[in-house]
Amino acid sequence: MSEAALVLFSGGQDSATCLAWALDRFARVETIGFDYGQRHRVELECRAGFRARILHDHPAWTPRLGEDHILALDALRAVSDSALTREVAIEMGANGLPNTFVPGRNLVFLTFAAALAYRRGLRHIIGGMCETDYSGYPDCRDDTLKALQVALNLGMDHRFVLHTPLMWLDKAATWRLAESLGGTALVSAIIEDTHSCYLGDRSQRHPWGFGCGTCPACDLRRRGWDAWQAGAAEEGHA
Repeated sequence: MSEAALVLFSGGQDSATCLAWALDRFARVETIGFDYGQRHRVELECRAGFRARILHDHPAWTPRLGEDHILALDALRAVSDSALTREVAIEMGANGLPNTFVPGRNLVFLTFAAALAYRRGLRHIIGGMCETDYSGYPDCRDDTLKALQVALNLGMDHRFVLHTPLMWLDKAATWRLAESLGGTALVSAIIEDTHSCYLGDRSQRHPWGFGCGTCPACDLRRRGWDAWQAGAAEEGHA
């Protein structure tokens, strides 16, 4: 495809897989990250290392990987009362959602991403939202993203396309997709150079990457890894 794209790249597993997915499909790919005072801000510090590793390990993607952008959205922390923006224990809320939910986060992210894409001449916007293996966040749901695409296109009088390649994949399938896109080199880069742990813990290295090993994000990543490895082992004995 000859068109250009913008990837919401947080520094985590899902967005890293989406970056590889975009590089495999678009002629030029830029990335955007958001500093909103998140508790696991270490994810932002992983972004440069992952981008550098992509350039080193996948020379075919090198000419496609364009500029990186970081936007400060401190106001999101100011209006949020979330375990991702406060030093509180992670637990389920009375509304049935984990208290790691930051209300409106993806709506804000995608609106700012679209504004940047408008200026940069980028029509395709890619995000790692998923409603298969996820924490129940309403702004990750397919209906939300489709509605937002309509609103952005109307509000900016532009024809953006929002892509969510992981929407219907569980975490095992996300690991599998990464391997299909970039082989063991990409899987290794995701393990070593991305971060998903909500507590920002990079002191513990697991087979699936760094993290506390017990928070919801670590649990999803670990269970996906284990299921993918088990499936691969079964295929190897078939």
